Amino acid sequence: MPTPHGAPDVVIIGAGVIGSAIAWRAATRGLRVTVIDPDPASGASHVAAGMLTPVSELTYGEEPLLHLGIASRDRYASFVAELEDASGLETGYRSDGILEVAFDTDDLAFLDDLRRFQESLGITTEALNGRECRRLEPMLAPSVRGGLLAPRDGSVDPRRLTAALLAACRNEGVRLVRERAAGVIVEHDTAVGVRLDDGGEVRAAKVVLAAGAWSNDLAGLPEGAVPEVRPVKGQVVRLRTRVPFLRRTTRGVVRGSSIYLVPRADGEIVVGATQEEMGFDTTVTAGGLWQLLRDARELLPGITELEFVEVSAGLRPGSPDNAPVLGAGALDGLFLASGHFRNGVLLTPITADVMAEILADGTVPEVAAPFAPGRFGVEARA
Repeated sequence: MPTPHGAPDVVIIGAGVIGSAIAWRAATRGLRVTVIDPDPASGASHVAAGMLTPVSELTYGEEPLLHLGIASRDRYASFVAELEDASGLETGYRSDGILEVAFDTDDLAFLDDLRRFQESLGITTEALNGRECRRLEPMLAPSVRGGLLAPRDGSVDPRRLTAALLAACRNEGVRLVRERAAGVIVEHDTAVGVRLDDGGEVRAAKVVLAAGAWSNDLAGLPEGAVPEVRPVKGQVVRLRTRVPFLRRTTRGVVRGSSIYLVPRADGEIVVGATQEEMGFDTTVTAGGLWQLLRDARELLPGITELEFVEVSAGLRPGSPDNAPVLGAGALDGLFLASGHFRNGVLLTPITADVMAEILADGTVPEVAAPFAPGRFGVEARA
């Protein structure tokens, strides 16, 4: 087991789901790792619903991201099995498929177009009529016109997942420093460590920036060293039921708007999410709550009878093309793992494996090549 003290090989800024997964994987490769975060797993990872939906989230023109998402989804079962064994904690992983339904005729036409596009890429989903959708999910409204079943998609509980990752990191000797990273220490055009808010320093041969929406909020970095990562607000509602209500994750298109509901084994149902370009605002609004419950009620009228548990807002990290930024940055010693936007939880296994490979051996796996920082003119030097 690596020693938890002394100069680390790698220092990681950010202990959300991405940063903690990279830390765990790098530590299992024999690297000494320190993670900097004042409040681990409290940001977007804490708010996220945890859908594992590379097919359901597919957007035209995002084929490389689709392939990355499928590769990550297909690693999830082995990833969580190893993680649960290493941590002794459950993650709430489910692989029972995702149902996507259409509220009206126009929404169904949208899903039909999506299905044809998926088929053109060799991805098979099952087209269902309204009756078949209600056979799978009896609580769906009679007005639901039809849908698609993505049988290999699933979900995980991000709060359980991050707790397991942090426990696995501790067991693997990863050191956690609960301080805010104020900046990156740069000497002779090389990143050599992290300066803390209290004035302290953590020096390491390699610095990984996994700070999510705050990836550009660090002193010391030359202009243009990190692609612009913007915060995208998402509000999420948590409900609870004591009786069977929803069997599997269900996404809906309601008059052109997207809504999803993710059930947990303990009766929690996560409803989300808004998508708002509001900067670093995390205010929970009446309008956001109303929008989510309105659209959820259109699909599942009984939703308003469930117990209200929580409403929260998080900030997704969006890169200029809404795809992750993975690999060596423009400074020697600086590595980037940010910009995952709506897919952070989905892409956790592949990101951890890719970054551990880069950090340990200096090689970039082929699946990650389209997501290098250089696509934004950030030339890798590390």
